[in-house]
Amino acid sequence: QVQLVESGGGLVQAGGSLRLSCAASGGTSSSYAMGWFRQAPGKEREFVAAISRCSGITRYADSVKGRFTISRDNAKNTVYLQMNDLKPEDTAVYYCGASTLLTTQKNDMDYWGKGTLVTVSS
Repeated sequence: QVQLVESGGGLVQAGGSLRLSCAASGGTSSSYAMGWFRQAPGKEREFVAAISRCSGITRYADSVKGRFTISRDNAKNTVYLQMNDLKPEDTAVYYCGASTLLTTQKNDMDYWGKGTLVTVSS
């Protein structure tokens, strides 16, 4: 059983940056591909970014390409999401997930964290 804990959310002005972290415990995070998803009020959870087990492959939603970067440090069992040039439409609860295979589909995730709130003011 893998436990995931997100951190790093907060309030930021448009154009600003935040770095989210997702710490894994109870298992070896390097055994899993990892992903970030987000859910805005009244909307479904949507894919943001994903990274393969050995960081060789990354995937991004079109809405965040060029602004967000996913990375991982397997020695620290931690995955990061660097978010730059934030926009009000990026406001959401951001969730970290772990999956057996690299995926952009939320239904394929095996484990989820509880999320961290990101609020971008205009």
